[in-house]
Amino acid sequence: MNFKEIKELIDILDQSSLTEINIEDKTNVVNLKKEKETEIITPQISSQQPVQQYAAPSEAPAQAAPASQEGEASAQADDDAQTITAPMVGTFYKSPSPEENPYVQVGDKVSNDTTVCILEAMKLFNEIQAEISGEITEILVEDGQMVEYGQPLFKVK
Repeated sequence: MNFKEIKELIDILDQSSLTEINIEDKTNVVNLKKEKETEIITPQISSQQPVQQYAAPSEAPAQAAPASQEGEASAQADDDAQTITAPMVGTFYKSPSPEENPYVQVGDKVSNDTTVCILEAMKLFNEIQAEISGEITEILVEDGQMVEYGQPLFKVK
């Protein structure tokens, strides 16, 4: 059997639903096997977060009421603030290089297209835009810190 005939057999095997061809003659033995295609199955992840249940305390101390009112006041102040979240997983950098000034600091005004930081993922440095307008009131992550998708980075009022 010559090379051209073997090549024709390979082409026939590729185009057919056969997985194996075995041919024997007086001088040659040819065994051709086609690898089975493996099907990649990805697990389905539920988008619902697990609900944690806590037992309510039977009696709350009298001093707890003022603290909860203060918490509500700060929560209302936070409701006015918008957050800039990480659009991807990566390492957070507040400036283009260690020698340069940060893109933004607390008190800086930002607009939709203002670059606020860099996220490094797999040696690619991605500039992140604010995508909202306002004033930076808080930087929520440290320089060089790993961040996750959706993690809040900045608070903006």
